[in-house]
Amino acid sequence: MTSSSRALLRSLSAAVALACSVAAMAPAAMAQELKIGYVNSDRVLRDAVPAKAAQSKLETEFSKRDKELNDAALRLKAAADRFEKEQPTLAESERGRRQRDLVEQERDLQRKRREFQEDLTQRKNEELSSVVERANRVIKQIWEQEKYDLILQDAVFASARVDITDKVIRALNAASAAK
Repeated sequence: MTSSSRALLRSLSAAVALACSVAAMAPAAMAQELKIGYVNSDRVLRDAVPAKAAQSKLETEFSKRDKELNDAALRLKAAADRFEKEQPTLAESERGRRQRDLVEQERDLQRKRREFQEDLTQRKNEELSSVVERANRVIKQIWEQEKYDLILQDAVFASARVDITDKVIRALNAASAAK
């Protein structure tokens, strides 16, 4: 047996011994069971009263601008349809002018839609960050009161046994009602 083979064998033997000692200690560690909770943040941001209130506030705040953009899009479509219908009878210069006007109106509408979307996204992030902050305080409170070892958000799989989402939503709703 070569010296490198002996060294490899010693390393493997040490690893097996370590694994056996860890396995022997596992029952003792399992006696002190971990308390784990899971929170589905999407559900909290969809179902909690503060999240619904934030969504309603955003809809109220942005509905007028949204309606104006939709109305402008309808006017632009009507103008484009009218142009299509009248195009064969128009003089070349008038056709070019109206086509440029339509392109400019389309560009202006797209710019306004982009600005609207950016403003909406910014306000949504502001409102939701407030809800997330309150939810995190509630989760921390539950963690401290019920002595959880670990609370996870956004797991790939979680058992209903560890899901505390309803508890978080109820606490958020109660805090919201108390205000």
